[in-house]
Order: sequence, then structure tokens, then C-alpha cells
Amino acid sequence: MFSFLSRMQVPHVFALILGVILVCSLFTYVIPSGSYEREQVEIKGTTRNVVVPGSYQEIPKHYSLDGIFLDKKVDGKAQPTSVHGFLSAVPRGMEKASGIIFFIFVIGGVFGILQRIGVITAAIQAIIDRFGERGPFLTVLVMVLLSIGGSTMGMGEEFIPLVPIFVLIAEKLGYDRVFGMAVVILSAQVGFAAATTNPFTVVIAQGIAEVKLYSGWWFRLIFYAVIMSITVIYLLRYGARVKRDPQASLVHGIDAEIAEIQTVAFTARHSVIILACILLFVGILAGVIHYHWDFAQMGGGFFLMGLVAAAVAGLSANEAARAFVKGMEEMVVAALVVGFARGIEIVLTNSQIMDTVIHYASSGLSGLPKYVAVQGMLLFQTLLNFLIPSGSGQAAVTMPLMAPLADVLEISRQTAVFAFQCGDGFSNLIIPTSGILMSMLSLAHIPFERWLRFMIPLFLIFLGTSAAFLVLAVVIGFS
Repeated sequence: MFSFLSRMQVPHVFALILGVILVCSLFTYVIPSGSYEREQVEIKGTTRNVVVPGSYQEIPKHYSLDGIFLDKKVDGKAQPTSVHGFLSAVPRGMEKASGIIFFIFVIGGVFGILQRIGVITAAIQAIIDRFGERGPFLTVLVMVLLSIGGSTMGMGEEFIPLVPIFVLIAEKLGYDRVFGMAVVILSAQVGFAAATTNPFTVVIAQGIAEVKLYSGWWFRLIFYAVIMSITVIYLLRYGARVKRDPQASLVHGIDAEIAEIQTVAFTARHSVIILACILLFVGILAGVIHYHWDFAQMGGGFFLMGLVAAAVAGLSANEAARAFVKGMEEMVVAALVVGFARGIEIVLTNSQIMDTVIHYASSGLSGLPKYVAVQGMLLFQTLLNFLIPSGSGQAAVTMPLMAPLADVLEISRQTAVFAFQCGDGFSNLIIPTSGILMSMLSLAHIPFERWLRFMIPLFLIFLGTSAAFLVLAVVIGFS
């Protein structure tokens, strides 16, 4: 399999996702349409639309010659994706994902201001001077801190601007771009998957499954410790191999326009700017946790960060604006790929085949022995994440079905929640429909197939570890 990956040539990310949208569009002609009824459920102050178990009804399709080319709505019937529907899926995806797209542009602009000031260059140089011979220690420290953010608060998109910084640090320490990006994304996504109190997965799934909120934290904490240890060891071994032999790098021979780090003295003004940015970042996190800020509100916090940094550095309005625009320019691919990926969901939802996939997959698990069924839940959630790369969205669709199914199989609902969080979380590291993954790959200038060569062995380890813990959960009656 790995020799196949080494020969595989993956097209540009936009071409890849557009191809997936096309395949999904063709499937809408052969997969039956159907839908569940939905009801509103309030979980921790947030209203969610969740499916009603047992309410699935198949919907007849309307086929017509003109419907192949243009959308044609017929009451009581579903329509396969037309040519126009396929072509408009990406613009509609852009519209639906506009919040995160503009959020990425804003943090790119702020990053551009910080680059123009030189504070990032100076800070990186100070880190290298301090940890130049202690790269593994720095790696472990950063990964633990970032993973805690993912595990407790569900942070992910917030770490996107860190990728260029850690790519630069990694290369200066003798590693490569894969190592630098992995420090960020593995920490965030492994923490997200091995969640302890993640509000976007654990809390929503437990609320829907009618399990006591935040219960079972001790089991998740043990899982988090085990899975993070595996992750750190895997990455450090790769880094040591690259450091011994640079040609062992998975991106060896692939040129990238990564800015060189010039030696810049770290000044008191840099300290003030960094302190202000840290305080504002903490304020943004507080807003997300306590006031449920969305991407626009978080973007406003980052925008303030850029204004404060520019003012302290003494940049003129024109200089700050030019730096902001340059930073946004570097985020174009990283931002727009999110809208492209959302186009897949648009096609499946508009043709009403998403619920059909979920219905038949969940029904197929009901006749399996519980030790097999729990692995089927993990696989089901993993595969479904390709189509619904959203933790809260997937929870709202699947947990109303998985919770009563767990009762039938004599598996605790807590175990069903755990299967969901593992299946939803780890696959974000390999699926091309993950906006965070594709954005970070774009920023790090790493081809998707090279990332797969690094990630698939570790992903299989993640699945195996998750499967083992699921068996343990069934044995001990995890609740």
C-alpha cells in the first residue's frame, strides 16, 4: 500500500475536491433519496436540529431530460444533481462556509502584519537560541499544550496561523516541513479526537444520547494519554530520521517558497507586542467558551490583535494595510479550499441521499454481535466523516440513531459516544474534505500524497488503539 502511495500523483487540491463533488453528483442518480424528520434539541445553551429515530422515509426521485441540465423542483420528489447543480455546488459551498473563509483571511492578514513588524522572526530566533539543541523537548511541550486546547475546547481552526511559524522553526532545527506542520495538526486533531470535554463532539453527543454531560472523563483521559504518547513518539522518530538524513524527508526535492529566517534581535517592543497578542488570544478563547463566539466575532478579536501590533510597532496606516493585504494573499488557497470541500455536503444534502446513506449503514449494524458492532460504529463514523467533516454536524445526524442502537446491542450509550468521537476525529487527518487539513497543507506547501505517506501508518495505529479501547469499554460496561 505504501509503495502505491509513493507512486500516486494526487492532482491539485481544487481539482481533487471537484472530482469528489462530480462522483457524488453521479451517485445521486443511483442512490435512493430519503430523509429523517428532525427536531430541535437544546444542548448547553445551543439549539441543534437532530434526526428523529425511526422516522426515515424514502423519497421518490424525479428524472427528466431537462432536469439533467437544470435544477427542477417537483413537490414531494427529490432530484438528482443537475449539471447546473454540480457547477453551483462550489459557489454555494463558499457561501455556506463564508464565516470560516473570512476568518482565515483575517488571521492571514494579522500574520502579515506580525511578519512585517519582524516580531515572528525575532521570536523564532529567540526560540532557536533557547532550544536549538533541545528540539524534542520543545516538540513535546508544544504538542501537549496544543492538544489540551483541542481536547478540552475543541480548538482546531484557531491553530491554522501557527503552521507557517512551526514550519520555519522545524526547518531551522534541522527537521522538515512535514514535521513542522505535524506538530500543529497532530496536536490539534489528536486532542480533538481524544476529547475529554470537547464541546463540539463529546458534549453535543452526550447531550443527544441523553448521557450525563462530561461523564466518563476518566476513561477519555486515559485514552488521551495513551494516544498522545503514541503520537509524540511517532513524530519524534520521524524527526530524528530526517535530522540524520535530510533525504529521508517526505518532501525532499519538492521546492517551496518558505521565507528564510533572518537573524533579528529580540527587543522590548517585541515583548510588548507578544504579550498583547497572548492576552488578546486568551480573550478570544474566553469569548468562544463563555459567550459562544462565532467566526466573525473571533475574526474581530484577531483584527484587533493586528491593530494593536501595528500601533505598538509604529506602523503607518498604509504600511499596516499593505502588510495585511499581503498576509491575506498568502491565505487564498487555504481559505477557498474550505468552500470547495463544503460543496460535497451541498450536493449530498440537496439531492437528499445523505440520510439514506446514514439509514442503511446504521441499520446494517443492528444484527451484529456487540463486539463486532462497536467496531462497525467506529468504521461507520470514520467513513461518514468524509461526507460530513463537522463534529457537531455528524453528532446531530448519527447520535440519535447510534444511542438507541447501543441499547439494542446491550452496549452503553457512553461507548457509542466514544466510538463517534474517535471515528469523527482521527479521520480528519487524512480526508481531503477536511478544510483544516487542506488549509494547513497549502500553508506548509506539502503535497497531499506526501502527507498521506506520513499519516496513514499513524492513522492505522489510531484506529487499532481506538478499537482496543472500544472492546475494553464493552468489557467494563463503560458508562
